[in-house]
Amino acid sequence: MEPVRVKDNIYWVGAVDWNVRNFHGYSTHQGTTYNAFLVLDEKVTLFDTVKPGFGDEMVHNIRQIIDPEQIDYIVVDHVELDHSGSLPEIVSVVKPEKIFCSPNGKDALLHHFHQDSWPYEVVRTGDRISLGKRTVEFLETRMVHWPDSMFSFIPEDKLLISHDGFGQHWATGERFDDEVDSSELFKQAAKYYANILLPYSPRITAVFQEVRERNWVFDTIATDHGLIWRRDVDKILQSYVKWSKQEATAKALVVYDTMWHSTERMANALLDSLMSEGMSVRLFDLRANSRDDIMTEVLDAKAIALGSSTINNGVLPLMADMLSYMKGLKPVGKIGAAFGSYGWSGEAVKLLNEVMAEMKFEVPDPGIRVKYVPAAGDLANCVELGRKIGKAVNDRL
Repeated sequence: MEPVRVKDNIYWVGAVDWNVRNFHGYSTHQGTTYNAFLVLDEKVTLFDTVKPGFGDEMVHNIRQIIDPEQIDYIVVDHVELDHSGSLPEIVSVVKPEKIFCSPNGKDALLHHFHQDSWPYEVVRTGDRISLGKRTVEFLETRMVHWPDSMFSFIPEDKLLISHDGFGQHWATGERFDDEVDSSELFKQAAKYYANILLPYSPRITAVFQEVRERNWVFDTIATDHGLIWRRDVDKILQSYVKWSKQEATAKALVVYDTMWHSTERMANALLDSLMSEGMSVRLFDLRANSRDDIMTEVLDAKAIALGSSTINNGVLPLMADMLSYMKGLKPVGKIGAAFGSYGWSGEAVKLLNEVMAEMKFEVPDPGIRVKYVPAAGDLANCVELGRKIGKAVNDRL
């Protein structure tokens, strides 16, 4: 990719990763980007770098604008390796006067790269530096989603450089939100939030408050992944407020794994019942759907019904994986239900209820266990469970 002008004398110089399909368990069906930004001023400044293996591409982009040795400062807004992995390579080429980072950022850089001699300059919330005609103000955003993360704000350009905040894992030939389909863009942004930022929702709410208190005014958000926001800035901000509050709709998910289709028959009966209650319903067979796509739907769902056959006194492996993944992402305010078939021991429903209790789900029914194959009466019980879930959702929305 060639460098792209973001604002006058500010350029995107990152890299597009068209082929990555897994990002530590997050399925990146459409690749991703590693965004970095070059600001030309009296002090030429580079904000973030790229993943290891993409450093040459980044240097090539910079060379189309200036000689990399003309860069004075490097700002590290986020130390995760997809944004700092090529930093040693870039530092050796640039030989920067200063490397700006948060206190936690310096600690993380030292532990990643073991370079004591780099020219670190620690900045904290409220600190400002001058680039010449521009200033940069910093805001530490600890645990959004790493402890080192910080925002960089350039008031003269109304530009917020937001590290992973507001990002999407989406590789495109376009660089801006107004150049792509809006519905797909927000789908990707929601997936990113649900699978990476959801457990940090309380911190995100606090960061929004800090930004308001600082009266930052920006018309462009330059995120470290995906498209740069310049048309739908207000819309993505409003979406983050909604997602951070975990506001739910009248939507229910039925998520299951099955051995000999008995639990699947129960899932379909439950699905039909929920639909008859006027709910928006999604059915997910764990063998056919990735856990991160399911979590995207969890983001605004009010109810989640989990089903699994019993195997070796436990739940099926794909359900165990889904439970572990969802528990780590800490969804709140959900209504839960459990169901499943068994042959002789039948612990799965009990275990599903225990995990939902740990996640503080409201569980209005102990769930349904069926030995071997559901009979007509068992399926009628599933229908009744769907009605009970639908009533609980309607009572709470």
